[in-house]
Amino acid sequence: MKAVVLVGGEGTRLRPLTLTTPKQMLPVVEQPMIERVLGQLAPHGVDHAVLSLGYRPDAFLNAYPDGVVAGVAVTYAVEPTPLDTAGAVRFAAVHAGVDATFVVVNGDVLADLDLDELVRFHRDRGGVATIALTPVADPSAFGVVPTDASGRVTAFIEKPRRDQAPTNLINAGTYVLEPSVLDRIPEGRRVSIERETFPALVESGGLYARGSDAYWLDTGTPEAYLRAHDDLLRGRRGTPPAPGAIQDAALGQGVWRTGAVDAVGASVSTSLLGAGCVVAAGAVVDGSVVGAGATVEAGATVSGSVLLPGARVAARATVERSIVGPGATVGQRCTLREVSVVGADVVVPAGTKLEGARVPEGA
Repeated sequence: MKAVVLVGGEGTRLRPLTLTTPKQMLPVVEQPMIERVLGQLAPHGVDHAVLSLGYRPDAFLNAYPDGVVAGVAVTYAVEPTPLDTAGAVRFAAVHAGVDATFVVVNGDVLADLDLDELVRFHRDRGGVATIALTPVADPSAFGVVPTDASGRVTAFIEKPRRDQAPTNLINAGTYVLEPSVLDRIPEGRRVSIERETFPALVESGGLYARGSDAYWLDTGTPEAYLRAHDDLLRGRRGTPPAPGAIQDAALGQGVWRTGAVDAVGASVSTSLLGAGCVVAAGAVVDGSVVGAGATVEAGATVSGSVLLPGARVAARATVERSIVGPGATVGQRCTLREVSVVGADVVVPAGTKLEGARVPEGA
């Protein structure tokens, strides 16, 4: 089966990290997000994916020059202009010659969905499109999808007020589509699958949906990006936090590493240390990912945070629930809190205190 993977967005909510790297190429516990997404599709029979690219396409082309991502053969469809969700699906599917039932996934959603079951449901109902649904506490930021007893979608309500949402089941960003759906999408202009295509399918009675309690996370915000790491570190996905990671009790309780590291035992807990990283004596790392080649100097504290590869936290600095970009430096005695995000190669001057900040500012 073929899949269309939507990876063309600019990832504005994750700036400044996405100023230099497309969102789906950002690592989630030392593995690029796109590899985690395709790695979940491969066991369900997806053997070919077309990546619908827009923003910084060269990042994908350079990273996977052999055209294989997580064991799935990939082709690239680079949009000449932004086409929105449905427009991007049509452009990529036509580019890849899709002529049979296919899957569409958002490249920034991490999920443990049973795709086999969703495809079976789709075929049993005989519709032209099926949406995977997931329950959320607050559906107001999503597309809400009420259904009848058979699973036929009765409405598609994009981002309703919380007190007006008819259900807490929302569009999970995974679809099973028949190729005939492509004929319903106008060519060469922006078309929203949520605001145009799906409502039209509701009118014709050909849209179905199926809910699931499986793990699901839209990683598009810094808070969600941190949660994606924490869920893996704490075993909520039921797998090791990173490919090839091994637990090392000598380093501390619940500590994983992906290669040789220079770290002092008992100073690290519930964390993953990337190959070649350094955690100096007197430093404390808890509930965090210290990326490959990153450094945490003496007296520094890193908790509930992500240090991307090559980052450096200088002596006596504190990083709490924040993200430090690749190659960035947090100077001595700095304090980062409240989901502060530091961009790639940025230097935060010594003594700086940040709360919920983006560096550089305005990113």
